[in-house]
Order: sequence, then C-alpha cells, then structure tokens
Amino acid sequence: MASESGVVDTNTLSCVNCGKPANLQCPKCVELKHPREGSAFCTQECFKSSWSSHKSLHLKAKLSSSLGTVAPGHQNSVSLGEDWLYCLKGGRTRTPTFPHFDWTGTLRPYPISSKRIVPAHIDKPDWADGGTPIVEPNSDFQRVVEIKSPDLIQRMRETCRIAREVLDAAARIIQPGVTTDEIDRVVHEATIAAGGYPSPLNYHFFPKSCCTSVNEVICHGIPDARKLEDGDIVNVDVTVYYKGVHGDLNETYFVGNVDEESRQLVKCTYECLEKAISIVKPGVRFREIGDVINRHASMSGFSVVKSYCGHGIGELFHCAPNIPHYGRNKAVGVMKAGQTFTIEPMINAGVWRDRMWPDGWTAVTADGKRSAQFEHTLLVTETGVEVLSGRLPTSPNVFPWLNSS
Repeated sequence: MASESGVVDTNTLSCVNCGKPANLQCPKCVELKHPREGSAFCTQECFKSSWSSHKSLHLKAKLSSSLGTVAPGHQNSVSLGEDWLYCLKGGRTRTPTFPHFDWTGTLRPYPISSKRIVPAHIDKPDWADGGTPIVEPNSDFQRVVEIKSPDLIQRMRETCRIAREVLDAAARIIQPGVTTDEIDRVVHEATIAAGGYPSPLNYHFFPKSCCTSVNEVICHGIPDARKLEDGDIVNVDVTVYYKGVHGDLNETYFVGNVDEESRQLVKCTYECLEKAISIVKPGVRFREIGDVINRHASMSGFSVVKSYCGHGIGELFHCAPNIPHYGRNKAVGVMKAGQTFTIEPMINAGVWRDRMWPDGWTAVTADGKRSAQFEHTLLVTETGVEVLSGRLPTSPNVFPWLNSS
C-alpha cells in the first residue's frame, strides 16, 4: 500500500491514476528509488486501482539495477512485465535476480517469458505435462538401434517436412532487433498450426519450444528477451512431434553484417555436416562420422565439441545410436537400412571444451569464442541415405555458398 510518510510536492506531481494533485507515494518505489513522477497517487483508492499495472514497475526497476551493475549494455531487451524471469536449475526454477557466474564471453542471459500454451487437441509426448520422459529412458532402443518399419518411416518423412517448414519460418524473421523469444513464438505457433507439438517444450523441464544459441553458445540456448545484434550468429534448433514421431534439425544464421571469421566458421560447420552425410550407407561404422568431421574442421583451424553427440530418433526423441562428431571416438555399431539418426556437429572457433550456464541448459565455449552447428535427421536406405529434413525449394536463401555454381 501507499504510505503517507512519503509526502511529495503537490505543485509538481500528479496522480498516476487520475491526474489530480498527489501527496502519496508508493513505498516500494521509494525503496527502489524509482522516479517520483511515476509513483505518486492522490488517494489509497487510486493506488489500489492502479496496482495491477503499477507493480510491474518494481520488477523492471530490479531487473534494470541488476543488469546495469552485472552486465554492462544488458538493457538490449524488450520492455518486460513481471512474468519475465531468469531460468535456473534446468528449467525448474525462475528468479527475478540476475545469476552470478564466471561468464566466458560477452553474452549474458536475459529473462524469459512464461511457458507457451499448447491446445488440448494436439497430441503430446509423455513429458509435456510432468517434464520427465517416461517411456524413453526405459526403452530397449536405448541399447539396440531400431530398424524402422515403412509406416514409421513415412510418418517421419511427414514430421521432418513440418520441422523443416517451421525452421524456415524462424529463419525468415532473423534480423537485428528481433528477440530470441520472438523466434520461439514463431516456432511454437508454426508447429501448433501444423498439428504438431514442439518436442523441446518441457522435455526434462526445458522451458521453451526451440533452442536458440547465440555466438559463444554451443547448444541448448534458451530463447529470452535479448535482441539479436548486428554481427551475431544464431543457431535455431527445432524438433517437432507429429503422428507419434519426432523430426529434428537446426541451422546457424547470420544476423546482419558478420565478421569474416564467423562466416568461415558457419560455412565450415555446414560443410562438416555435408561431408558426414555423404558417407552414410549400409555397412559404414558410426564412428567414421566423427573422423570425417574432425578432419575437415581441423584443416580449417577449428575444433569439434566432444560433450554433445548426434542420436537415434523416431518414436523416441533421443535413443541409440550415439553419434560422436570428433575423431578417434569409440562409437559402437554399423549402419543398416531403416535406421534413422541425427548428425549435428558443433564446431568451435577456439577450444572444444564447454561450460554450463546457471540455467542448467545453456552450453557455452570455455574460452568465449564462437560456435556454430547444423543438423539433419537422416534415414539409411539400401543404397545410401535420405535426408529427411532437407532444404525445400521454398527454404529462404540465407547461405551465400549455396548460390555458387
């Protein structure tokens, strides 16, 4: 409530609610040293009637204070309401307080919006409500690589096509000034419109419908209130659940005018994925994928992340096989027709090692240098490979190297 002990000058201040001369001030605004012009009221009644909108100023003031002292230049965000909070503990906790961490680069977390709604008619995976996968960790396909039936393969084609169209929709809005939360909104709405569920949403409590990994973020970045800046690179990772199966892909995009080293990093990562896909066919050992990727990345002066791998996919989001992207790995198994899995190399400009942000999801480079990633969902065929999540004729023209003959 407003306190009469905070008397203000009635000759200069007007009530926020009705415009009449004001002689009361919100005590919380006094504590936060908020400008008096936005916290003066003529009566308790006016204060009470304005409370629902006025209280959002308190959170904004707290956020501005913490951001200004911990992260210079951190005000690059949308105007926030009190439902925008920082993510902690793998998505299980929210806080208005900026987290403390020995940041490796210049990027900082921003508050995230509340969880997006999924309509009741959408078919959902078993973690949608409780946050914990039930079938996936206990499946035999965590140990045995599934050979997909023709029906399941066809469903995966449909799902991967939707996932591709969703990712393309996200790519079209990427430009300086757009927040990663807005990218998440586009992904969420496009997925729902197609009849699908955004697989990452509430998967082990992940709070958003896609991953957006900016600059030094390797993977699993959480969409938030930060506006993309000219010169950034951003990876958008989309997975769709539709007709009981998942389709997974990601791409790294340029934001405005990007420096040459970052351009070379993104192009090299794209090439690493293409070279890895080119060897996929029955009889090839899974461990050979990492050798191909590591060779190309090393020749370009970059390093390959070892902490995160490609994976089997189908009715389960993550399952066997495990696909390391680094060389001289010990992956077990040989490719067979009917298998589906992802290849998703993460390539760093500096060292390969990573660190985890306090949110429990965002993996960043240990030295703060940039990282890029590309991913496809693949089907091993009798004669080679089918890229289930491949680019379409309608996909946006965002990669300059694809235009060269």
